[in-house]
Amino acid sequence: MFILAVKYEARLEDGTLVSKSDGVEFTVGNGYFCPALSKAVKTMKKGEMVHLTVKPQYAFGEKGRPTIGEECAVPPNATLQINLELVSWKVVSEITNDKKVSKKILKEGEGYERPNDGAVVQVKLIGKLQDGTVFLKKGHDEEPFEFKIDEVIDGLDKPVKTMKKGEIALVTIHPDYAFGSSASHHELAVIPANSTVYYEIEMVSFVKAVKFVEYDSTYSDDEKQQAKVLKVPCNLNNAACKLKLKDYKQAEKLCTKVLEIDGRNVKALYRRAQAYIQLVDLDLAEIDIKKALEICPPRN
Repeated sequence: MFILAVKYEARLEDGTLVSKSDGVEFTVGNGYFCPALSKAVKTMKKGEMVHLTVKPQYAFGEKGRPTIGEECAVPPNATLQINLELVSWKVVSEITNDKKVSKKILKEGEGYERPNDGAVVQVKLIGKLQDGTVFLKKGHDEEPFEFKIDEVIDGLDKPVKTMKKGEIALVTIHPDYAFGSSASHHELAVIPANSTVYYEIEMVSFVKAVKFVEYDSTYSDDEKQQAKVLKVPCNLNNAACKLKLKDYKQAEKLCTKVLEIDGRNVKALYRRAQAYIQLVDLDLAEIDIKKALEICPPRN
C-alpha cells in the first residue's frame, strides 16, 4: 500500500476556488476530495505537476457538493479545473497477517541486508501514544539504543527485522502485539491498558546472529543439557536488566524461559513476580511468590 502526499487547487470553470491544500496525505484506495485525484496520481511521477479538467462523473456528479467548512459548494453537474502536484509517496507494509502491525517507510535504507533472529541492533527510537504523548525516547541524545531481536515486544521485533541500515520507519502496533490489557510504566509516561502505540525507528546498525543447526548426531545429550544450563544465568541477568529498564513484559518473558528449563529457580520466580506486580497481574505474582517461599522458606 502507498500513502501519497499531494498539493492541489480545485476551481469551478468561472474561477471560483472550491478547495485547496498545500499538503495532504491519502491512499489510492481511499482517495481524497473527488475520484479524479486518486485516478490521476496513478499516472504521475514524484514531483510531477499536472492540470486536470474534471468532468462531473469524476468530480461530484449530478448531486454536486454542499459547502464544507470554508470550502465552497460545488453545483450539480459541475466541471472542475484542478492543479495537482504529487509531492511524494511512502510505502506502508502490513507486517503481520492480521494487519495489527504496520510499517510506513519515511526514509529508504541502504543495500539489501536485514537483521535476522537473534541479531543485535542499534536504533534511535521514539515511542508515542495516539495522542502524541512520548513514553520512550532512546538513542537520540546518547549512544544508539541496543537490543537483541526477540528481547522486546513482538510488535517491535517484527518490523525491525524488515529494516535496512539507515532506514527510518513509523510503526503502528495494536495492543495485542504491544502491552496488551495491562497498563505499562515507562520512563516518560504510563501506557494505558489496550493502547495502540507508535514507534519512529531509525536503524543505525546491526550485527546478524550466526545460525547454528542442532543435529542429534553432532551434539550429545550431555552437551545439550550443558547448553540449557548456560542459558539460565544469561536470561536471569538479562531479566534483572529489563526490570531496571522498566521493561516488565520482557523481564517476565525471560524469567519464563528460565522456568521452562528449571521450574524451581527461586530467582526467576521472584523476578517474574516483580514484573507481574508492575504489570498489575497480582494473582500471577502471588502464585510465583508462594511457590518461591515453598522452595526456599524464609529463615527465622
